[in-house]
Amino acid sequence: MELRHLRYFIAVAEELHFGRAAEQLGISQPPLSQQIQALEEELGARLFERTNRRVALSAVGRLFLPEARQVLVQLEQAVDVARRAQRGELGELKVGFTASAPFTSTIPRAIRAFRQACPDVHLDLRELSSRGVAEAVHEGRLQVGMLRPLAPLPEELVALELFAEPLVAVLPVDHPLAGGREVGVRLAVLGEEPFVFFPRTFGTGLYDQLLGLARAAGFSPRIVQEASEAMTLIGLVATGLGVTVLPASFSRMRIDGVVYRTLLDPGASTAVWLVRRRDEASPLVRRFAELIEREVREAQALRETTKG
Repeated sequence: MELRHLRYFIAVAEELHFGRAAEQLGISQPPLSQQIQALEEELGARLFERTNRRVALSAVGRLFLPEARQVLVQLEQAVDVARRAQRGELGELKVGFTASAPFTSTIPRAIRAFRQACPDVHLDLRELSSRGVAEAVHEGRLQVGMLRPLAPLPEELVALELFAEPLVAVLPVDHPLAGGREVGVRLAVLGEEPFVFFPRTFGTGLYDQLLGLARAAGFSPRIVQEASEAMTLIGLVATGLGVTVLPASFSRMRIDGVVYRTLLDPGASTAVWLVRRRDEASPLVRRFAELIEREVREAQALRETTKG
């Protein structure tokens, strides 16, 4: 039995006239009659009562009709599911992100845009360190990730820079550099300060950058306390335990006891990368990446317009 047999049967059942049904289907009447006969032979039952004057559904045909219609409805649904999945509109997408991602305005807008465009996709969002995101994408536990730059990045991964932002020094509110107008500072002026920072093993991508900037500024940072959460570091700064350096997106957090000052050193900026496997062929990943990139471009264009 083929699907066309069901379509032919339904057409005749609805028209109760072989000529009109054939015209509707775009075929001639004799082949239609032959196909209905072949279907009846395969089923071992008559679907129509035929006379010279009329065609009527048999008792079997009346029971068979809704079932045949349901089969075609299910087929159309299956085709629709396949096409939407191919367009990246269905399924589950596992996305990793660093703790700082929600503090940027671009990433939450991009995820919201994806959810609005693909409401039937289940987003499985997981917060990890940058190294943790890279490893999970590399191992296939995540399909795509947003992280801070890492070196080296596994060869099996491809990275796209979404945007860059400055680094800021986070200072206690009573620090000599915290008063007055909000002006930037050079890292060298913090050379004698105690630092609170991420553990090197945590894999944030910022540890090596801080060491490189400090080296260029002529000192090695004295890290007196480590913490794996940026919010904990900011809290430690507020207690006066030390200073720290974070992406500027964290300055959106207005926490009593700290101030943020942009670092003026060359290279004192960090980026957010979108990473995926080179062999990743999922339409969902492609759709997500396209929407993220579009949102980033629109945000950058808006900023440029505002500056102008």
